[in-house]
Amino acid sequence: MIKKENDFVIHVATVNGSGSQSSNSVLVKSLFRMGLGVSGKNMFPSNIAGLPTWFTIRISEKRYAGRNSNNHLVVAMNPSTVKQDIDSVANEGYFIYNSDMKFDSALLRDDVTNVGISYRSLIKGVTDSVKLKKLLVNMIYAGVVAELIGIPEDVIETVVTDQFSSKPGVVESNLKAIATGREYAKENLEPNNFGLKVKPIDNGNEGKILIDGNTATALGFMYGGCTFLSWYPITPSSSITENFEFYAKKFRQDESGANTFAVVQAEDELSAISMVIGAGWTGARAATCTSGPGLSLMAEAAGLSYFAEVPAVIWNVQRGGPSTGLPTRTQQGDLLSSVYLSHGDTEHVVLLPTGPEECFEFGQTCFDVAESLQTLVVVLSDLDTGMNLWISDELKPSSQSFQRGKVLREEDLKNRDSFERYGDVDGDAIPYRTLPGTHHPLAGYFTRGTGHKPDAGYSEDNEVYRDLQLRLKRKRISAKEYLPQPVIDSRPNAKIGIIAYGSTDAAIPELRDSLATEGVETNYLRVRAFPFDDSIEKFIEDNDTVYVVEQNRDGQLHHLIQKEWPHYYSKLKSICQFDGLPLEAKFIQNQVMNFQGAR
Repeated sequence: MIKKENDFVIHVATVNGSGSQSSNSVLVKSLFRMGLGVSGKNMFPSNIAGLPTWFTIRISEKRYAGRNSNNHLVVAMNPSTVKQDIDSVANEGYFIYNSDMKFDSALLRDDVTNVGISYRSLIKGVTDSVKLKKLLVNMIYAGVVAELIGIPEDVIETVVTDQFSSKPGVVESNLKAIATGREYAKENLEPNNFGLKVKPIDNGNEGKILIDGNTATALGFMYGGCTFLSWYPITPSSSITENFEFYAKKFRQDESGANTFAVVQAEDELSAISMVIGAGWTGARAATCTSGPGLSLMAEAAGLSYFAEVPAVIWNVQRGGPSTGLPTRTQQGDLLSSVYLSHGDTEHVVLLPTGPEECFEFGQTCFDVAESLQTLVVVLSDLDTGMNLWISDELKPSSQSFQRGKVLREEDLKNRDSFERYGDVDGDAIPYRTLPGTHHPLAGYFTRGTGHKPDAGYSEDNEVYRDLQLRLKRKRISAKEYLPQPVIDSRPNAKIGIIAYGSTDAAIPELRDSLATEGVETNYLRVRAFPFDDSIEKFIEDNDTVYVVEQNRDGQLHHLIQKEWPHYYSKLKSICQFDGLPLEAKFIQNQVMNFQGAR
């Protein structure tokens, strides 16, 4: 059977609403505390409790965090998916199943080690509560796995204690269930002979944390100066607002205990973005969190932010579409809609964070950019980044002060003879603004969502409108000064390029190493913002072929790059995956090798 140490995949099949998320989190956190490279990906249904859910834990010696479907150990607790789960086990892998489930034993494979465990009998010794039995049975399989692969008892105990610290009785019952699983494994499964093992790595995760992107975003908002957050609940973005409110109540209160922030649940997404624009107009750092369907409903107000030049932020955690689509699966299908959100000629700034650390960083960056450019900024995360667990560097607040942009205060206006709200005084296409309540005769103006002159007066004059639109278009040139630069990693003598963004990045290190074993060395550029930086053109120019890798059907990033630099059409090749699952390195490699073979 398979023999592996610190480099294998555990795949757990359970039922939604059964409490398995807690036990799977205990395993991931325990492996992290052992210093191992580990990631956890949850695939859950969108509608009701009782439907199938899977959780995949990848332990990687090279600290790869992309999805790997080569499941070395499968734990099966759901009778409705047994055949699928058996088929998912790697050759010579291990299949541990609940023997209380009714299924055809002929389905069991001869090329894997099959282990049946009666959890019904084991749970009897843990609790008499029917409700708790359904929950704690998951901790029993966690105990079995922990014993078989070698997670030390003290490590898993500290994780459980920390995870349920607010409920001492819960800690005790969970530890009892884990101990029951461990004892069963010791007495019946010969853990010393089990082929998959983990060993601690000293200081392996020193300076690191284990966190999901939505929690990091919430903390980024808090440290980034967000004082107003509106929302309408939608998967997979809701936990951003929930976490922001939780942390802000701890750290964003004045001496009297009053909140110095506001969180408002709107009646719909259009109301949510409209509230953000109102708050941004007053000078607040304001944002709303949503996903693709909500983004669509925000289109009209997005145009107002762009045309009236009011700072606003939409943080979009992407999911599968269109329409309701796959609401609990990941995708990168909202790039084009984010860039062009609105009717008429509109082109928004879009930020593209990768992983929790950049979600945290961009929690300030998005407001700095929105206020500096006086425009809407759309940030595109996705379900994989937002809801799954990632190893990240510790989150450190920026040492840079907030960039508030061109705001004229009373003392500034005293030195001016005039103030044109929409005038291009400095030649960078970015006007000056005043905030409501500024005590000076020049400070007042009408905020216009209709055609307007530089002094904010209403106008339907065709030349005035044309000049206004051209100035707004020129903002994209100024925008590049404020946006995160692409991250480029080049290798000697490589002439094949890869361009990607967001959670796609997780599969790229493994892809590049694997391609290198095939004799294909690659350079890599990770896009972090639109409008594009000029270094992207240089990257394309320096490579013979460039593969644009993304998670949508129609190659949206590929489309935008081709539109920007159409003369490189023949160099650019589109690789798209859009089945709702996180991207896997071997999928991209097969596509690259097919292209290479066809040359």
